[in-house]
Amino acid sequence: LKSYSFGTKDPNYERDRSVPARFQRLQEDFEKYGMRRSVEGVLLVHEHNLPHVLLLQLGTFFKLPGGELHPGEEELEGLKRLLSEMLGRTDGVPVGWIPEDCIGNWWRPNFEPPRYPYIPAHLPEKTFFAVPSNYKLVAAPLFELFDNARAYGPIISSLPQVLSR
Repeated sequence: LKSYSFGTKDPNYERDRSVPARFQRLQEDFEKYGMRRSVEGVLLVHEHNLPHVLLLQLGTFFKLPGGELHPGEEELEGLKRLLSEMLGRTDGVPVGWIPEDCIGNWWRPNFEPPRYPYIPAHLPEKTFFAVPSNYKLVAAPLFELFDNARAYGPIISSLPQVLSR
């Protein structure tokens, strides 16, 4: 963090007054434009030789910098635009963001808060599984595994994040 300078600028207010209003707008936008996409940047810094993620905090809510892409906007260009809008300088000097990798994809299947990592099925259309008689084979949806280490353990509960790459 020693290499960076921090200042303030005018407030950046949320577009919607409430969570229900946001999802109402998302539903209306879907009817007009189809599926909307958003991007968020994971900004890693080192402090005391440990990696840290820069997060924006509003009250008790934390978020990654980013937002909704314009219809037809490329992800990397949109991310650079949004990072500049949220964290860029106000004197007109460009920052020159250099996004490295896409580290994940999350999908919101409904107009509700939860987002889930997604991976398409990789199994053949038809097959036969011979399950040992002392086991039961279960199909656990990714949304159930996600963030559920208590039931599935740390490795299985992290599969949605790993598979979203």
